[in-house]
Amino acid sequence: DYMEKTRDEFFMITSFTCPEAKRKSVPAVVHEDGTLRPQTVKKEFNSRFWTLLSEFEKKTGEALLLNTSFNIMGEPIVTRPRDAVRCFYDNGIDSLVLGNFVLEKKS
Repeated sequence: DYMEKTRDEFFMITSFTCPEAKRKSVPAVVHEDGTLRPQTVKKEFNSRFWTLLSEFEKKTGEALLLNTSFNIMGEPIVTRPRDAVRCFYDNGIDSLVLGNFVLEKKS
C-alpha cells in the first residue's frame, strides 16, 4: 500500500515511490520527492516488532512506524540504554521503549 514497484527491503537502503493516495496519510515518512525508505518486517524474523506494527495498525489504520536515528543534533547516535534514557529526558520524546520496559513522561 505504501510503495510502488515494491520488494522486501530489510535495511532501509533503497528508496521507493509512495503512491500519491498514501502520501497525505503518512507525511512523516515521505520525502519531499515522494519517496520513502522502508524496512520490511516479517513475523518469522522479528515477531516482537511485527506484533508492535500490527497493534499500531489496529489503533491507527496505518501499518508502519517512523524509524529514524536516535540522537539530538550534534550528539552521537544512541547505542546504549543509559544514553537512550538520558536522551529521552533531555528532549521532547514522550515515550521510550527499551526491551520489556516503557518509560513515559508525565503530561
